[in-house]
This record gives sequence, structure tokens and C-alpha cells, in this order.
Amino acid sequence: MNILITGANGQLGNEMRIVSKGSYDSYIFTDVDELDITNRDAVMKFMKENKIEVVVNCAAYTNVDKAEDDEATAELINAKAVEYLAEACKSNNATLIHISTDYVFGGNDGNTPRTEDEPVNPTGAYGRTKLHGEEAIEKVGCNHIIIRTAWLYSEFGNNFVKTMRKLTSERDSLKVVFDQVGTPTYALDLAKAIQTFIEELKTPNSSLPTSNCVYHFSNEGVISWYDFAKEICELSGNLCDIQPCHSDEFPSKVKRPSYSVLDKTKIKNKLNITIPHWKESLKKCIENL
Repeated sequence: MNILITGANGQLGNEMRIVSKGSYDSYIFTDVDELDITNRDAVMKFMKENKIEVVVNCAAYTNVDKAEDDEATAELINAKAVEYLAEACKSNNATLIHISTDYVFGGNDGNTPRTEDEPVNPTGAYGRTKLHGEEAIEKVGCNHIIIRTAWLYSEFGNNFVKTMRKLTSERDSLKVVFDQVGTPTYALDLAKAIQTFIEELKTPNSSLPTSNCVYHFSNEGVISWYDFAKEICELSGNLCDIQPCHSDEFPSKVKRPSYSVLDKTKIKNKLNITIPHWKESLKKCIENL
């Protein structure tokens, strides 16, 4: 099977490189230098010439605050480019595995884990553009799997774990918000789940539906950013005094989800997988770092 990974130099793309090692499939890893997914003609040509059968779209505009000032670019990458990938997949009878976000629920109230069929309610440019990407896929009607995730971190790129490791090694004290609650996602665990989807797609007469398919994936457990930072600091062997604070102490142009725990029942049942607890995965990541 010929598999295209876009955004291959990002956190998830790099983890896909790791999980694909030893695979008998042909993986093609691209980033903007190899394939500009905002260029429709380039996407169509690349898909046809390489006979792509599965696309894993790891590319995204993820700077939440900057998106408020540059929503046009966020829309281009998070929605229009996704539409082009969906059109190319439909033309080539390929399946698009697209990564979305908990920010589509940004304005929802309540403290019950978000299910896939819960009404969406983004509050900022990032969440809106990611939702537009989901809607574009549904409108085009290609074979697809949409996976919403949250609080992604890894050994690669810039993320909360690496930032907290640095800050808690440099400072004596630090404030971190405690009124935003969710669950971290180790990108390697998400990559393994994606790999399981790919293997399932290869199964003759697979029962895996590839239309109107949205799944949620994060690690298990429920914590605040404050709790997460405390654990990162401890596992890193740092002695920083971390104190909880309210979100309004760090003014932002966008309202972040106050509760975005994702319900993983659907993906666990469909793939028959066990998802690690966030503490277990965080420990592995920090050991690798």
C-alpha cells in the first residue's frame, strides 16, 4: 500500500516515521518543501503519480494565538488544503486520515467527556478553521477517518512538555493555569492508533467504515495544565515551585476550552485497543528526551 504522510516534520509526522519502520508498505513523507498541500494541482499530480492509497494528514496551522491575527493563513492550511487532499483522495479512491482537535468544542459547557456526536462550538480562529477542515471532508465525500485529539506533545518540535522542562529547570517558581482541564496526548500513542487504522484498512472485507467517521483519541485520565506541569517537573528532576492560577492571569485573544476531555469509547471498541494513562506515556516521553 502506498501511504502519504503530510506535515512529516511535525510532532505527529515524526512519530509516524517511527511506527512505520519495518512496515512492508511504501510510506512517502512530505512537508511543504516536498509537497505544498495548499496547491491543488500539485496535490492532484502527486497523488496520481505516486498511486497513493492512504493519506495521513498531519499538517496543520496550530499556533492558536497567532491564528487570531492571521485567520486567512490558518483557513488555507486547516481547511482549504484539507479540501484539496479530500478531492485528490476521491479522485484516486484513496482514504484520508485527518487529524482534528478538541478546540471544535471550545465554547461547550459541562464536565462530561466529549463524544463524537456532541454539537461543536469553536470559540476562536484555530477551532473554526479546523472545523471547516472537517466540514470540507464531509462535503467532498471521500473515504475518510477524522481523529480529534488534544494537548499533543512529543520529543519533537515545540510543545508544553518541552517548554515546562526548560522553564522549571531555569526558574525557582512558576504559575500554571488550573481552570483548563483535559487529557494530554503522547503523539507516539496517536501514531500507533493511526497505524492500527491503516492495518485495518488493508484487511479484506474490513468492517471499518470510511465515511461519516469521526473518532476521539487522547491518553486516559483527566488533569489540569497545572497538574500536568507538576508531573513534568517532578519526572524531569527539577525543583521549581509551581503554583496554580486562573486563566485570566494570562490574557489571551482566544478563549481556550475549559473542559475538553475526549470520550475514547468509540475508537477503543472499533480498534480493540487499550489506551495508556497519561502518566505512563509522559514518563516514556521524558525518558526518551
